[in-house]
Formats: sequence, structure tokens, C-alpha cells
Amino acid sequence: MTDNPDAQAVRKWWRTSIIDMAPGKIAFRGTPIQDLIGNVGLGQMIWLMVAGGNPTPQQAALLECALVAGVDHGPQAPSIAAARMAATCGIGLNNVMATGLNMLGDIHGGAGEQCAELYYDIAERIDAGANMETAVSEGLAAWRETYGKIVSGFGHRFHKPVDPRAPRLMQLVREAAEQGTVSGRFADIGEAVQAAIGSERKVPIAMNIDGATAVIFCELGFPAPLSRGLFCLSRSIGILAHGWEQTQQGGRNKGPMPPAYLPMYEPS
Repeated sequence: MTDNPDAQAVRKWWRTSIIDMAPGKIAFRGTPIQDLIGNVGLGQMIWLMVAGGNPTPQQAALLECALVAGVDHGPQAPSIAAARMAATCGIGLNNVMATGLNMLGDIHGGAGEQCAELYYDIAERIDAGANMETAVSEGLAAWRETYGKIVSGFGHRFHKPVDPRAPRLMQLVREAAEQGTVSGRFADIGEAVQAAIGSERKVPIAMNIDGATAVIFCELGFPAPLSRGLFCLSRSIGILAHGWEQTQQGGRNKGPMPPAYLPMYEPS
């Protein structure tokens, strides 16, 4: 039976190439769900849903490495702290997770996207004819006009001198480049940015997890805004774990500091 024109207009209210669903049918990007279940991993499924197409197992594995690295950073991270505090207020796990995820903004959670923007800008400058040194210098200057002096993806207020996640991720990128899974181009750009910032400061600076995961997301061809979305997806696992742990521990209305330590009052 063919839909009448009014029914066709209603169906076009939402248009999607992600899912084709009807009674007894579910297909993602043209592949029936029953053919995906048991045959693809989570990294492949994320890629299929978000970017479309089927990644190679090596591409999916590299994506998963970036996602694993960003899962958690402890209760000192605002997203985790907020989730645990929310759990002590008696709300459900879905609300706990939403509370934590809603803390991921430009300052906490957005560094990967900002760093990816920098890498892509530098790559465009190289494509336009600039050498690496000039492209990095001009890219950093342009980036700082928008975001300020501190360059997202480099240095870490907690992990000094080295964020232990970043070297391992970069090692995996280099191995993937040797195998032909990625080009290695953005690994070169990331390390060139790192060297340039260190030269400016006269002190070496380490790449952090945001700089390294941005390298991976760029190497895999994900647009910069997806760097933030993928980080949120990753961190949601840690938020779930901490939220569940806090509900098992109990506690009521736990704030960011123990009750004996009240905020300092300063008259305005």
C-alpha cells in the first residue's frame, strides 16, 4: 500500500539516513540490526552510527583506544564530582549521568575539540603551501585570538611533567601509521605544536590526553566538534561507574567538601 501525499509529508517531518525502522525491521545505515549483533564491536558501531561507513578493524581499534583513555579522571574532575553529588540526592542513575555529562563544557570537556580545530587549521595552512614551522606559528597565533594564551591539549594542572595517557596514545598512533591505518600527519602536527609551545616557554611541555585524542580523531577524519561528542561518550562510562558506586556507598546530600569545612566568608 502506497502512502497518500499527506502521509508522505508527515513521514518527511524527520529525515534520517541513520536508521530505517518499521514493524519487524531495524536497520542501521542499511544493515539489519541482526547482522550487526555479535559481528561488530562497540568502536565499529560508534563509527557506523556517527560517521557512516564501516571502519577497518584497525581504525575501530584506534578509536577505541581514544575512548578508553578518556573514561575517568577521578572525583576531582567536575563531571565525576557532580555525578557523585547528584547520586547522594536520591535521583536515578539516568539523572546522575545527565548531571555529570552536563558539566562537560568549553573548559572541562571541550579541550579536545579546540585542539582538533587547531590541528585542522594548521593542516589547511600546509595544504595552502606553508611549511610546518610557519603553519604552526600562524595557526597558534590565530587560535589564541579566539581561545587565549593557554593552548588546549598541552600541559596539565595535575599530571606534571607528563600525562601518562598521552605517550601511550601517541605510540599507538605511530604504530597505526606504520601499518598504513592512518597517515601520521596529525601526529606530526601535534608534536610540532608541542615543540613550538615548549620553545616559546623555554621549558618543554607535555602533550596531554586532549592533545593526543585530538590527534587520533583527526587522523581518523572526524570533524572537530565530534571530538567533544566522542569524549562525552567516553566519559559517560566513568560517570556511570562513579554514580553507581556512590549509590552503593550511600550518603545523603554530600557536597564538594566535608561538612566540617565550610566555605570562607568574604564580605563584599
